[in-house]
Amino acid sequence: MELSSEARRGYTAGLAGAALFGLSAPITSHLLGGSGTLLIAGLLYAGAGLALSFVRVVRGPSAGEAPIRRGDWPLLGAVTFFGGVVGPILLVVGLRRLTPDAASLLLNLEAPATMILGVWLFREYLGRRGLAAAALVVAGAVILAVGPASVHPDPYGALAIAGACLAWGLDNNLSQRLSARDPIRIAQLKAIGACIPVLILALLFGEPVGPPANLAAVLLVGAAGYGLSITLDLHALRALGATHEAAVFATAPFVGAAFAIAVLGAPLTLSIVVAALVMAAGLALLLNAHHRHAHMHQPLHHEHRHTHDDTHHLHQHDPLVVGAHSHLHDHAPISHAHEHLPDSHHRHTH
Repeated sequence: MELSSEARRGYTAGLAGAALFGLSAPITSHLLGGSGTLLIAGLLYAGAGLALSFVRVVRGPSAGEAPIRRGDWPLLGAVTFFGGVVGPILLVVGLRRLTPDAASLLLNLEAPATMILGVWLFREYLGRRGLAAAALVVAGAVILAVGPASVHPDPYGALAIAGACLAWGLDNNLSQRLSARDPIRIAQLKAIGACIPVLILALLFGEPVGPPANLAAVLLVGAAGYGLSITLDLHALRALGATHEAAVFATAPFVGAAFAIAVLGAPLTLSIVVAALVMAAGLALLLNAHHRHAHMHQPLHHEHRHTHDDTHHLHQHDPLVVGAHSHLHDHAPISHAHEHLPDSHHRHTH
């Protein structure tokens, strides 16, 4: 399929965000010593919040992005709770009970969780080729999960990682509804909203602090592996939809496992090599999936960053506005056929 520029940016952002998050898991597992679970989880998002706040100060105005509206706050609260509080706490619990490579590989469960929720609850369309691509990516995850790195995993640790992936699957689908807003602002508020209650709980429970150098390192990991990663992921959700984003983000655990092998001394196994090839085949199939048919756009009134070089934004401005910008606008009913992904303009039934 000939990808639009928006789709190409979405896939690029998704892969970059996945790589950053994939690296964060094995690094975090080596920074846990002596520090409490809630403290580590809170500091990861504190690092994200500090970094994104700095970016917003340096960047200035929202660069044509849509602002957050009053009706967005309940959804942002749910995203913060599931993705910023429940998910990280369960992740840290799992990291304490599993080896870094095993924990990284179990994070593959986030992809099927996101896809199942996206198709079942949120009515996204994946298609036969998309399903086949997703199946290959998940098959790579299964190959990794049953490999030598995960022999006799701690059941409670594995259950904690699975719970984190379920929380993030719900977070991904809900975040797709917010992805039309300023991604940096959404990620900043999510990070701040997540770190404050978790750090308060860590203080109330009197959790051990641990070495200051480790805590500083956790803040840096949070800045890149959570702050920048979430921002990039929101760009991917906006362009691709939650189900396609999930297939792309499923590469994150492989990046984490590769890092554990190359840097932390974990063994390279045949299962990892085979899984990498299977996942690469799945991504190639996803990138070449064709989805084109005649479809009807219902009247729509919304706000998001857009340009006027596509077939969906034909409204006029007085005076003329050039380049990317954001404002409330209307879409008149239109019927046409073209290649498309399940973004905010293509959530029709099939």
